Amino acid sequence: MFGIGVEGELMPPQDKIIIQDFNFHYSALHALHNIHLTIKSNEIFSIFGPSMSGKTTLLKSLNRLTDLIFRVRHTGTIFLDGKDIYDPEVDVTQLRRRVGMVFDLPTPLRMSIFDNVAYGPRLGGIKEKKRLSEIVEKALRSAVLWEEVKDRLHTSALRLSGGQQQRLCIARVLALEPEVLLLDEPCSGLDPISTLKIEESLIELKKEYTIVIVPHNVQQASRVADRAGFFLSGELVEVGTAYQVFTKPKDKRTEDYVTGKFG
Repeated sequence: MFGIGVEGELMPPQDKIIIQDFNFHYSALHALHNIHLTIKSNEIFSIFGPSMSGKTTLLKSLNRLTDLIFRVRHTGTIFLDGKDIYDPEVDVTQLRRRVGMVFDLPTPLRMSIFDNVAYGPRLGGIKEKKRLSEIVEKALRSAVLWEEVKDRLHTSALRLSGGQQQRLCIARVLALEPEVLLLDEPCSGLDPISTLKIEESLIELKKEYTIVIVPHNVQQASRVADRAGFFLSGELVEVGTAYQVFTKPKDKRTEDYVTGKFG
């Protein structure tokens, strides 16, 4: 995606996240090996590969959710807008507002649809009803859920379908106005129609956000991603445009995976 310069010319996308020589260990397990990766602003970057390849570990490292795990360690650097996220001066709470994460299983709170989305802004000190209503509507529209729920905002979120609950969880993160959206298999277990709606919402969301997704399968990665990286046994094997990686992979291991020979 290209931005517009001061005189109207197209400008190349900026680097949002830069990962340099990043290693991650769970006790004795070396989960990520010397990762070097750049993710651009306003792109959908797909991290794909078989189970236990380090995908979710990298995703959680991007907003330091891995800090919550006992006996882990890392080396190397992750930059967000040029700032090392592991710098001691970094406010981790603020980092997680800037880099929000949605997990594979939707987890709506036991409250209304409105209150689910307003929960984070309220914790942040926003109390004015009009302002909260604006935030909730914007977040639900961005998650392509507004038209389906606008007449029942004060009913329980638990009454939504699985696909709607997942989009609600996306809206809940968007209400905090993040810059980066991390998605860990957001369509896992959803029917094709719900999956399609979420994929359509991602295409719209990248206009405002940088999105890093661990897709449900190779087909989903090829549909939604601008660029993709193939992970295998904690190693980043190959990075390229989605078209190149899925149709003309350079590494034999990538080719074997995308053609279904293993995984």
